[in-house]
Amino acid sequence: MRSPLLAIFLVVLVDVLAFTLIVPLLPFYAERFGATPSEVGHLVSVFAVCQLLAGPMLGRLSDRVGRRPVLALSQLGTFAGFLVLAGAKSLPMVFLSRIIDGVTAGNLTVAQAAIVDVTKPEERGRGFALIGVSFGVGFLIGPALSAWLATIDLHAPVYLAAGLSLLSVILTLVLLPKRAPEPAPQQGSLRGEVPPAPPPERRLGVLDWGAYGQYLRRPALAARLAQYFLFSLSFVTFTAGFALYAERRFVRADGHPWGVREVGFTLAYSGVLGVILQGRFVGLAIARFGEATMVRFGFAFQALGFALLAFTGSTPALLAASTVASLGSSPLRPALTSLITKSAGPREQGTVLGLSQSLNAVAQIVAPLIAGTLIEHQALGAWAFAAGGASLLALAVPIPPPEAETGA
Repeated sequence: MRSPLLAIFLVVLVDVLAFTLIVPLLPFYAERFGATPSEVGHLVSVFAVCQLLAGPMLGRLSDRVGRRPVLALSQLGTFAGFLVLAGAKSLPMVFLSRIIDGVTAGNLTVAQAAIVDVTKPEERGRGFALIGVSFGVGFLIGPALSAWLATIDLHAPVYLAAGLSLLSVILTLVLLPKRAPEPAPQQGSLRGEVPPAPPPERRLGVLDWGAYGQYLRRPALAARLAQYFLFSLSFVTFTAGFALYAERRFVRADGHPWGVREVGFTLAYSGVLGVILQGRFVGLAIARFGEATMVRFGFAFQALGFALLAFTGSTPALLAASTVASLGSSPLRPALTSLITKSAGPREQGTVLGLSQSLNAVAQIVAPLIAGTLIEHQALGAWAFAAGGASLLALAVPIPPPEAETGA
């Protein structure tokens, strides 16, 4: 792993750690200021809206002025957002903190572009794999660390997240080169090995749905994109509502409802399963059974695991349901991404993968609103069935025969 890639990996890893520290904490933090479950859902959605609108603009800005300054600016915005969150005295300040973080949330977009800058086309897949590794490690460590720190003080995870964001700024300025090497021609990067995520300059704008329409009119590609959207909707409905669900469903030994500590450790358990499955089994299973079979397997198990949450009333039952859901979730993203790329032509990879990420962003806006509304009305079972039902609906999407899955 050459120096530029190592630098990018460290920067992204620190960013992901900061983010995952907040995931189990934010609902409880907002509830201290009187937030209802529905308002917690809005809190998650407003960040996604700001990120969706600002991400492409930051990516284009980095094309003009360079990756390092824009990445540092984005990280400074995250640092400022966490400081506002730590010092919040009211719910509007909590919303302000997420808006500040969201409008500067171009870290991943710019990091992807930096990988394109410093790798040859044939090495790009390994470069993008580093981002996947950083997310796996972050979701393994972050929730558990947040669970432990929250027992000391509820503000402690926020201050640590702010500190990590400041560290990522320093790493960016110290480790990343001022100017990237001359990039390979974009046409060359779209021949041969297809990167797991497209460089941002190949993505259409987030509101360019008319331009995306030509891809949505292709039956095979549209079916896989619909499955990808439903996968995101299912998974985000679960993650956005899990802390609120657990707080209302489970009780500690001392008679108090579950809090950050229990939610954090449960999410860390799912993170451990994800790292084990992604690291050892998913690739082998896809190679042996094929992407289409693993997609069917994944949706079936994810639907079952999420639906089982409606009936869990004990920690062992919860861990069993989480295990089933993780078995389903682990192969879905890589298998669906591969099928999407196979349904498009070699010169369309960046655009269709960008479209899949736009659909994912829409799911991140809609799903928290669904989760918050259902849980606010004490419809815990309905929340679990909504998460599982989206996966079941994806399983029912009609898929054209393989010969129809050809792009232009």
